[in-house]
Amino acid sequence: MELLNFKRQLQYTPLPKTQEQARQIINTLPPEFEYQTFFGHDASRKKAISSDMSQYQIIHFASHGILDREHPERSGIVLSAINQQGELQRGLLSTPDTFNLNLSADLVVLSGCRTGLGKEYRGEGIVGLTGGLMYGGAKRVVVSLWSVEEEATTELMKRFYQEMFTNQLPAAAALRAAQLSMWEDSQWQTPYNWAAFTIQGEWKDLN
Repeated sequence: MELLNFKRQLQYTPLPKTQEQARQIINTLPPEFEYQTFFGHDASRKKAISSDMSQYQIIHFASHGILDREHPERSGIVLSAINQQGELQRGLLSTPDTFNLNLSADLVVLSGCRTGLGKEYRGEGIVGLTGGLMYGGAKRVVVSLWSVEEEATTELMKRFYQEMFTNQLPAAAALRAAQLSMWEDSQWQTPYNWAAFTIQGEWKDLN
Protein backbone atom coordinates (compact mmCIF):
# COMPACT_ATOMS: atom_id res chain seq x y z
CA MET A 1 0.00 0.00 0.00
CA GLU A 2 2.84 2.43 0.78
CA LEU A 3 4.41 1.75 -2.63
CA LEU A 4 1.06 2.45 -4.26
CA ASN A 5 0.79 5.73 -2.38
CA PHE A 6 4.28 6.80 -3.46
CA LYS A 7 3.54 6.02 -7.11
CA ARG A 8 0.26 7.90 -7.01
CA GLN A 9 1.81 10.92 -5.32
CA LEU A 10 4.60 11.16 -7.87
CA GLN A 11 2.07 11.21 -10.71
CA TYR A 12 0.92 14.66 -9.60
CA THR A 13 2.87 17.69 -10.77
CA PRO A 14 3.19 20.77 -8.53
CA LEU A 15 0.36 23.28 -8.85
CA PRO A 16 1.90 26.58 -10.01
CA LYS A 17 -0.91 28.71 -8.59
CA THR A 18 -0.71 27.54 -4.97
CA GLN A 19 1.70 30.26 -3.89
CA GLU A 20 -0.37 32.83 -5.76
CA GLN A 21 -3.48 31.54 -3.98
CA ALA A 22 -1.71 31.91 -0.64
CA ARG A 23 -0.57 35.44 -1.51
CA GLN A 24 -4.09 36.46 -2.52
CA ILE A 25 -5.51 35.08 0.72
CA ILE A 26 -2.82 36.74 2.87
CA ASN A 27 -3.69 40.09 1.26
CA THR A 28 -7.22 39.80 2.67
CA LEU A 29 -6.09 39.23 6.26
CA PRO A 30 -6.33 42.01 8.87
CA PRO A 31 -2.95 43.35 10.09
CA GLU A 32 -3.27 41.69 13.50
CA PHE A 33 -3.90 38.24 12.02
CA GLU A 34 -0.91 35.92 12.53
CA TYR A 35 -0.25 33.27 9.92
CA GLN A 36 2.29 30.74 8.66
CA THR A 37 2.75 29.32 5.17
CA PHE A 38 4.29 25.98 4.18
CA PHE A 39 5.41 25.29 0.61
CA GLY A 40 7.47 22.61 -1.11
CA HIS A 41 9.29 20.27 1.29
CA ASP A 42 7.79 22.15 4.25
CA ALA A 43 4.26 21.19 3.19
CA SER A 44 4.65 17.67 4.52
CA ARG A 45 2.39 15.03 6.00
CA LYS A 46 4.61 15.11 9.10
CA LYS A 47 3.75 18.77 9.60
CA ALA A 48 0.05 18.19 8.88
CA ILE A 49 -0.34 15.46 11.52
CA SER A 50 1.82 17.19 14.14
CA SER A 51 0.43 18.62 17.36
CA ASP A 52 1.37 22.08 16.04
CA MET A 53 -1.78 22.06 13.93
CA SER A 54 -3.92 22.40 17.05
CA GLN A 55 -2.87 26.05 17.41
CA TYR A 56 -4.44 27.25 14.15
CA GLN A 57 -7.91 28.77 13.87
CA ILE A 58 -8.00 28.45 10.08
CA ILE A 59 -6.14 25.80 8.08
CA HIS A 60 -5.99 26.03 4.30
CA PHE A 61 -4.67 23.26 2.03
CA ALA A 62 -4.12 24.08 -1.66
CA SER A 63 -3.06 20.87 -3.36
CA HIS A 64 -4.20 17.88 -5.39
CA GLY A 65 -6.96 15.74 -3.95
CA ILE A 66 -6.93 11.97 -4.48
CA LEU A 67 -10.25 10.13 -4.53
CA ASP A 68 -10.54 6.33 -4.31
CA ARG A 69 -14.20 5.42 -3.81
CA GLU A 70 -13.53 1.71 -3.39
CA HIS A 71 -10.69 2.18 -0.93
CA PRO A 72 -11.38 5.47 0.92
CA GLU A 73 -8.31 4.92 3.09
CA ARG A 74 -6.27 5.70 -0.04
CA SER A 75 -8.01 9.03 -0.59
CA GLY A 76 -6.42 12.20 0.69
CA ILE A 77 -4.53 15.42 0.05
CA VAL A 78 -1.19 15.25 -1.76
CA LEU A 79 1.61 16.87 0.24
CA SER A 80 5.36 16.74 -0.36
CA ALA A 81 6.60 13.25 -1.28
CA ILE A 82 10.24 14.41 -1.03
CA ASN A 83 11.94 15.45 2.21
CA GLN A 84 14.65 18.07 2.74
CA GLN A 85 17.34 15.49 1.89
CA GLY A 86 15.71 14.65 -1.45
CA GLU A 87 14.47 11.26 -0.22
CA LEU A 88 11.04 9.78 -0.78
CA GLN A 89 8.64 10.14 2.11
CA ARG A 90 4.99 9.42 2.66
CA GLY A 91 3.28 12.56 1.45
CA LEU A 92 -0.40 11.64 1.37
CA LEU A 93 -2.52 13.09 4.14
CA SER A 94 -5.02 10.25 4.00
CA THR A 95 -8.58 9.96 5.23
CA PRO A 96 -7.48 7.74 8.18
CA ASP A 97 -4.89 10.40 9.09
CA THR A 98 -7.58 13.05 9.42
CA PHE A 99 -9.55 10.98 11.94
CA ASN A 100 -6.48 10.97 14.20
CA LEU A 101 -5.83 14.71 14.16
CA ASN A 102 -6.26 16.91 17.22
CA LEU A 103 -7.56 20.14 15.72
CA SER A 104 -9.24 23.14 17.28
CA ALA A 105 -9.74 24.94 13.96
CA ASP A 106 -12.90 26.92 13.28
CA LEU A 107 -12.38 26.31 9.56
CA VAL A 108 -10.40 23.91 7.37
CA VAL A 109 -10.37 24.55 3.61
CA LEU A 110 -9.41 21.79 1.17
CA SER A 111 -8.74 23.69 -2.04
CA GLY A 112 -8.31 20.75 -4.41
CA CYS A 113 -10.23 18.41 -6.69
CA ARG A 114 -13.09 16.26 -5.34
CA THR A 115 -12.06 16.71 -1.71
CA GLY A 116 -15.65 16.42 -0.50
CA LEU A 117 -16.31 12.98 -1.98
CA GLY A 118 -15.77 9.52 -0.53
CA LYS A 119 -17.38 6.12 -0.19
CA GLU A 120 -21.00 5.87 0.91
CA TYR A 121 -21.83 3.37 3.63
CA ARG A 122 -25.40 2.48 4.53
CA GLY A 123 -26.34 4.01 7.86
CA GLU A 124 -23.11 6.04 8.03
CA GLY A 125 -23.22 8.30 5.00
CA ILE A 126 -20.10 9.27 3.06
CA VAL A 127 -16.77 8.39 4.63
CA GLY A 128 -14.08 10.79 3.46
CA LEU A 129 -11.95 13.79 4.32
CA THR A 130 -14.87 15.94 5.50
CA GLY A 131 -15.95 13.50 8.18
CA GLY A 132 -12.35 12.77 9.15
CA LEU A 133 -11.48 16.42 9.67
CA MET A 134 -14.62 17.10 11.67
CA TYR A 135 -13.98 14.02 13.80
CA GLY A 136 -10.44 15.36 14.24
CA GLY A 137 -11.78 18.61 15.67
CA ALA A 138 -12.53 20.98 12.77
CA LYS A 139 -15.79 22.88 13.26
CA ARG A 140 -16.30 23.61 9.56
CA VAL A 141 -14.80 22.22 6.38
CA VAL A 142 -14.85 23.67 2.85
CA VAL A 143 -14.50 20.97 0.19
CA SER A 144 -15.12 20.43 -3.53
CA LEU A 145 -17.55 18.05 -5.20
CA TRP A 146 -15.79 17.73 -8.57
CA SER A 147 -12.50 18.45 -10.31
CA VAL A 148 -11.73 22.15 -10.27
CA GLU A 149 -9.62 24.49 -12.38
CA GLU A 150 -6.69 26.08 -10.58
CA GLU A 151 -7.02 29.68 -11.73
CA ALA A 152 -10.76 29.84 -11.06
CA THR A 153 -10.28 28.23 -7.64
CA THR A 154 -7.64 30.81 -6.74
CA GLU A 155 -10.09 33.57 -7.67
CA LEU A 156 -12.89 31.97 -5.64
CA MET A 157 -10.69 31.55 -2.57
CA LYS A 158 -9.54 35.16 -2.75
CA ARG A 159 -13.16 36.33 -2.84
CA PHE A 160 -14.17 33.91 -0.09
CA TYR A 161 -11.56 35.25 2.34
CA GLN A 162 -12.34 38.82 1.34
CA GLU A 163 -15.98 38.25 2.27
CA MET A 164 -14.94 36.76 5.63
CA PHE A 165 -12.32 39.30 6.64
CA THR A 166 -13.14 42.50 4.75
CA ASN A 167 -16.93 42.20 4.83
CA GLN A 168 -16.92 40.17 8.08
CA LEU A 169 -19.41 37.57 6.89
CA PRO A 170 -19.76 34.14 8.53
CA ALA A 171 -17.98 31.41 6.58
CA ALA A 172 -21.11 29.94 4.96
CA ALA A 173 -22.42 33.36 3.93
CA ALA A 174 -18.94 34.35 2.72
CA LEU A 175 -18.70 31.32 0.45
CA ARG A 176 -22.15 32.01 -0.97
CA ALA A 177 -21.30 35.69 -1.55
CA ALA A 178 -18.03 34.76 -3.26
CA GLN A 179 -19.80 32.28 -5.52
CA LEU A 180 -22.54 34.77 -6.41
CA SER A 181 -19.95 37.43 -7.22
CA MET A 182 -18.23 35.06 -9.65
CA TRP A 183 -21.57 34.14 -11.20
CA GLU A 184 -22.15 37.86 -11.82
CA ASP A 185 -18.68 38.26 -13.36
CA SER A 186 -18.63 37.45 -17.09
CA GLN A 187 -15.10 36.07 -16.82
CA TRP A 188 -16.07 33.45 -14.24
CA GLN A 189 -19.85 33.02 -14.50
CA THR A 190 -19.81 29.40 -15.70
CA PRO A 191 -20.82 27.29 -12.65
CA TYR A 192 -17.89 24.95 -13.27
CA ASN A 193 -15.64 27.78 -12.06
CA TRP A 194 -17.25 28.30 -8.65
CA ALA A 195 -20.06 25.87 -7.79
CA ALA A 196 -17.95 22.85 -6.78
CA PHE A 197 -17.20 24.12 -3.29
CA THR A 198 -19.47 23.60 -0.32
CA ILE A 199 -19.16 24.09 3.42
CA GLN A 200 -20.03 21.49 6.04
CA GLY A 201 -20.25 21.84 9.82
CA GLU A 202 -21.44 24.30 12.45
CA TRP A 203 -23.66 27.18 11.34
CA LYS A 204 -22.48 29.70 13.96
CA ASP A 205 -20.09 32.52 13.12
CA LEU A 206 -16.33 32.11 13.38
CA ASN A 207 -15.05 33.49 16.68
